[in-house]
Amino acid sequence: MKILITDIHHGNGGGHVTYVLSLLKGLRSRHDVTVLVPPTGRLHAAAAQTGVRTLPGLYTSRPFPLLAEVRKLRKFLRQERFDIIHVNGGADHRHVMLATLGMQSRPAIVWTKHNTNPVSSFGHRLRARFGTHACIAVCDYVAALLDRSDYRHQSVRVVRLGIDDHYFQPVGPDQRNAFRQQLFGPLADDVLVLGSTGGTDYAKGWLDLVKAASHLDARLRARVRIVVAGAPPSDTMLAKVASFGMLDQVVFPGLISDVRTVLGASDAGFVLSYQEAASYACCEAMSMGLPVLVSNVGGLPENVRDGQDGWVVPPGNIDAIVGVLHQMLAHPQRLQDVGHTARNRIQQVFSEAAFFEDTQAVYQQAHRLVRNSAAPI
Repeated sequence: MKILITDIHHGNGGGHVTYVLSLLKGLRSRHDVTVLVPPTGRLHAAAAQTGVRTLPGLYTSRPFPLLAEVRKLRKFLRQERFDIIHVNGGADHRHVMLATLGMQSRPAIVWTKHNTNPVSSFGHRLRARFGTHACIAVCDYVAALLDRSDYRHQSVRVVRLGIDDHYFQPVGPDQRNAFRQQLFGPLADDVLVLGSTGGTDYAKGWLDLVKAASHLDARLRARVRIVVAGAPPSDTMLAKVASFGMLDQVVFPGLISDVRTVLGASDAGFVLSYQEAASYACCEAMSMGLPVLVSNVGGLPENVRDGQDGWVVPPGNIDAIVGVLHQMLAHPQRLQDVGHTARNRIQQVFSEAAFFEDTQAVYQQAHRLVRNSAAPI
């Protein structure tokens, strides 16, 4: 099939970029794939490095630039005659809908919903009716949102994230100690390191872990270190960390090219978001053999089974997090056993092979639907 993949992000892009790059890994040798994304985003450069044709695409909301961009996109789509357009955001979805209206030879439009934001707006209702042939939900929670919206009239399928368990695998003791040394300097053997690669946004809930650690008695608190990878935290956030008396125990390595250095240094992962769908940060930590502490929101409890692959706590519940920290510090030998179960879960439920095959199945279903339609949208 001839496939166009679009996304809207100008900067880092987070999980969207990881998702598209994971998809390209499986599609590029089987299909004719083009990526159309903003040239200022990380995805543009990263996709080009995979050898996939990567072109600049803009998805502006201002009326006059929008009209010009849609006209240009329509001309491009008529020339290229794609079978599938896979959209990943709201603005690119809108542009593709407008550009394909009334086309006699039209592509099937597949939309992946990556987040838990509401889908009840007028724009969503239009896109569901005029610009969507199939929806991919990254978890059951997201699928339920779509099933309660106008998208329920289209095909909605859960396709879980695909994790490369060969790339994300447990590290040995020597490598683990080397990573810890790079981040923290010398550490005693009984120090518990908790790591997150989910970013430093307030909504990621990492400050709750810092606050919970500060509530431990002095002897236990001294045994805790926390590492949070992502954009440098704001001065306000750093002031919060300081107010908890934890500045010397929390490290921010910034935006790193290889998250395995953070996860490899850690005894456990954490994703304590207030809002989350599927989480690459969670799944990658599990794949590296780490138990993961997550909040009970969105798709996170679908990743981590409480007491088996890690721990699930109510969002923002400091007392519950303190309780888990006590368990980790009291029984450090159990962390490896729980982490082993977490890795097995990734291999069974979040395999790359299933991700590729399930996504292609959605493409094929959407393509058949458009090909057999009596009249174009």
